[in-house]
Amino acid sequence: MGALTIVAKYMIVAQIEVNGSVDKSDIIGALFSQTEGLLGKDMDLRELQMMGRIGRIEVDIFEKNGKTKAKIYIPSNLDRYETALVAALVESIERVGPYPASVKVIEIRDLREEKRKKIIEKAKELVKLIEEEILPDTKEIIERLKEDVAKAEVVEYGPERLPAGPDVDKSDAIIIVEGRADVVNLVKHGYRNVIALEGISRGVPQTIIDLSKKKNVTVFIDGDKGGELVLKELLKVAHVDYIARAPPGKEVEQLTAKEIAKALRNKISLEEWLAQQKASGERAEAPPQPAQQPQQEQPAPQLPIQAPFDLEKKIEEMLGTLEAEIYDQNWTLVKRLPVRELPDFLATSGDSIYAIILDGITTQRIVDLAAKKGVKVIITARTGPLTKVPEDMSIYTFEQLKKTE
Repeated sequence: MGALTIVAKYMIVAQIEVNGSVDKSDIIGALFSQTEGLLGKDMDLRELQMMGRIGRIEVDIFEKNGKTKAKIYIPSNLDRYETALVAALVESIERVGPYPASVKVIEIRDLREEKRKKIIEKAKELVKLIEEEILPDTKEIIERLKEDVAKAEVVEYGPERLPAGPDVDKSDAIIIVEGRADVVNLVKHGYRNVIALEGISRGVPQTIIDLSKKKNVTVFIDGDKGGELVLKELLKVAHVDYIARAPPGKEVEQLTAKEIAKALRNKISLEEWLAQQKASGERAEAPPQPAQQPQQEQPAPQLPIQAPFDLEKKIEEMLGTLEAEIYDQNWTLVKRLPVRELPDFLATSGDSIYAIILDGITTQRIVDLAAKKGVKVIITARTGPLTKVPEDMSIYTFEQLKKTE
C-alpha cells in the first residue's frame, strides 16, 4: 500500500477466519474496502497509512480443509483511544471476497513497554558491569540510565502530539513546561503529570487550553525573560492556578531533583503573581503623590438581605475547610463542594444560585462565572485582583463581616 515507515507505539494483533480459500492480498483488500468511510476521512485506514499514522499491515496466513485462518498485525502511531477505535473498526469485517469471515482482536501491545523492558535489561547488564569493574563515575551512569528510562516514558499527547509524561490524563493536576527537554527532566525525577507547550511561535496549543479548563495547572517557567514571555502568552488564553520558576538564569531542563522540588514547593498562586506584577508596575510608573488627607472611617458593609443563620458562626465553620457553599434565593443550601471545583460547577450547573460562601480566593474568573449565573452575593476569605464586578453583585470578605458584629 506504499505505507510510510513509522515508529509505532502500539501493535494491533487480530485473528481472522474465512470460510474459503483466500490469500494475503484478499484479506488486506477487505480491510481497506470494508472499513472505508465508516468513521469518516480522519479514521480512514488508507488516509492514516498515507500520513504515517498506521504502518504496513502484515498477514501470517495458513489454509486447512478449504478454510483460511490468519493473524493480522497493524502497527499504530495513534494515541491509545484512536488505536482502540481502529481495532474495533477491523473487527467489523464480515467478508473476504465472496466468503463469510470473522475477525477478533487478540491483543493491543504497547510497544513502548517492550522498549522499557529492553532498557531495564540493559540496566541489569550495566549493574553487573559496575559490580565487576571499577567505573570512573557511577553517578553519571545512573543519571544516563534515568534519562533513558524517562525518554522511553515520554508520550505524544493530543492532536499536536505534545511531549508529555504518562500521567497527564490520570492526574487532577498538571505541570506545563516549555519544551521536550523540560518534560524529560521532570519525568526523570518522578513528575509524570507534565506536558510541554513546544514553543508558542504558532500560538498556545488548543490541547493546553482545553486541559487548563478541567485540571489544576502549574506553569513551570525558565528563570529568564523568555520564561516570562511564555507565561504572559499562556495567560491570554488558558486558565492558570500556580506559577513556579527556575532559579535566575537557569532552565527547567538543567535543574536537579532538589532544585525542581524547591521551585515547585515555592510556587505562587496566579493572584499573588498578578499582585506582584501590579505592585512592580506601580513602583516603576506611579507619579509622586500629594500629601494624603486623613481618611474618614468607612461605614461597615451591610448585606442586601439578612441570612437566616449566624454569619459569624458560619465563617468560623468554613475557615480551614477550603470549601464553598452554594445558596438559592431563600438562603437554602444547594451544594457544598471543594473551592477548586467551584469554577466548573458555576460553568455547568443548572441550579438557581443567589449567594456563595467560600473559604478561598475569589478571582476574576469566579466573578465572571458567577455573574452569568445571576449570583448577587459572594462572601469570601480573600479576593484576588478584580477588574470588573457587576453593579448588582456584592462581594464581602470574612474580615469585613466580622467587623460588622
